[in-house]
Amino acid sequence: MSTLLLRLAAPLQAWGINSKFDIRKTEREPSKSGVVGLLAAALGRRRDESLDDLTALTFGVRSDKEGELLKDFHMVLKDKKTSYVTTRYYLADAIFLVGLESRDETFLNMLDQALQAPVFPLFLGRRSCPPTFPLSLGIRKMDLLTALKEEPWQVSQWEQERIRRKKDSYTMRIVTDAIEQEEFPVYQKDLAKSFNPMFRKYGYRMVKEHKPFQITFSGQTTGSDQITIKDSEELFHTEHDPMKELR
Repeated sequence: MSTLLLRLAAPLQAWGINSKFDIRKTEREPSKSGVVGLLAAALGRRRDESLDDLTALTFGVRSDKEGELLKDFHMVLKDKKTSYVTTRYYLADAIFLVGLESRDETFLNMLDQALQAPVFPLFLGRRSCPPTFPLSLGIRKMDLLTALKEEPWQVSQWEQERIRRKKDSYTMRIVTDAIEQEEFPVYQKDLAKSFNPMFRKYGYRMVKEHKPFQITFSGQTTGSDQITIKDSEELFHTEHDPMKELR
């Protein structure tokens, strides 16, 4: 069993699963349908192509930084004489670790390569939310839950210091597909069946929120769950050129 890990971080993200029309909400963490859409775009799939192999991946999210809920005001011009107000919600400055588990490591490798050289532009829920890098963290030869628990905290060193000054500890949530039948199942309607704009279709999946674990900034953790804290400057060092896309 292997797991492909993604780091989803950006100034803004939006992961709505049940909002339409004039009010567009967002969930607390990335939706499976949103991440499947990102993978499909990276592979260059058209909206009417099958998603079965992508939705079959076991999906999980760790909230490394919850972010803040942002409400945005929009004035939409319907025609030359008519306009109306819409409200859209975003997560600002959030960071998530997403895992995709499969027995087919060749398929995970294909996804990893596609994310590094995508066919279509990638965004985190909405077109106005392009991701920051690194996006793909590569493949771990372990199951989903173990990979999510053992991967180092994906918050930059200066951000860790900022959080330390405000808190003695930090709690992270993990939400995954529920592999086994739960006593009190929670269903979420974000299993993408089709992205065809003429016939969008979503199904339900069963989700499980696991016991949260707490980081203490002395380098220890409380409880039985463990997470690594280490200097992440090396992880996030890039030859940054902010004007690259305009050259």
